[in-house]
Amino acid sequence: MTDNAKRVVVVTGGSRGIGRAIGLRMADADTRIYFNYSATVSTDAEETERLVVAAGGSARAIRIDVSSREDVQALFNQIVEESGRVDVLVNNAGITADGLLVRMKEEDWDRVLDINLKGAFYCMQAAAKTMMRQRSGRIINMASVVGVMGNAGQANYVASKAGLIGLTKTVARELAPRGIAVNAVAPGFIQTSMTAELSEKVKEAMLAQIPLGRMGRPEDVAEVVAFLASEEASYITGQVIHVNGGMYM
Repeated sequence: MTDNAKRVVVVTGGSRGIGRAIGLRMADADTRIYFNYSATVSTDAEETERLVVAAGGSARAIRIDVSSREDVQALFNQIVEESGRVDVLVNNAGITADGLLVRMKEEDWDRVLDINLKGAFYCMQAAAKTMMRQRSGRIINMASVVGVMGNAGQANYVASKAGLIGLTKTVARELAPRGIAVNAVAPGFIQTSMTAELSEKVKEAMLAQIPLGRMGRPEDVAEVVAFLASEEASYITGQVIHVNGGMYM
C-alpha cells in the first residue's frame, strides 16, 4: 500500500552530520524521509530516526552500500512500493581516504570514487526513472569546495567531487524537459565528526582561509538543500551553490 499524499525525500549518508541536519530541516508532517547508512549496526541511524519523528516528520533508515547497483535499486524499489513516489534525492554519502598522489593506494582511489561518485550515479539513475514518470523532482548532490579548488593530499576525494559537479550539470540538461531540477551544493569546512578529529593547528590553518572567520555548521548546508528542494527554487538547475564562508569566491 502506498501513501502518495506525502512528499518523499531520500538522503544518502543521512545518519549523522550534514545528512542528519538535512533530514531534520526537511522533517514535517507532510514529508516521509528515507535515509541509508552503511554500518552493520548504527546507533546514529536510530537516533536520527528518533530526532526526525520528534521534529514532526517520519523517517526510515535502511542499510545499503551505495556503491552497489543492486543495493541501490532495491532501496528505490522499496521506497516506490511503500510510498509511490520519489520527490527529492540528496546524494550526501561520501568518504575520504587521504594520501599524496605518489603514495595513494589503488584501493583507496577506487573506494572513494565508488562511493562518492559512482554511488551518486546509481542513485540518480534509479531516482530519475520514477521522477521522469512523475514529471517532477529535485536532485541535490553534495559536492565540496575542494572539487573546484583542489586540495593537496586528496586526489581521490577531489576527483570524486569535481566529477560530481560535471555529472550534476549533465543530468540537469537531460532531465530539465521532464520538470526535474538537478543542482549541487559545495560545502567548505563544516563542523562534523570528521573535522572534530583534526588538530588545533590544522583547524587554525583552515580558519585562516575563511573570510567569515568560522567553520560552517551542518545546518548552514541543510538550509540551502531545503531551499533547492522547494518550489521557490523551481527555476534553478545545473548550478553549484557554495556554502563556504567566502573561502572560494
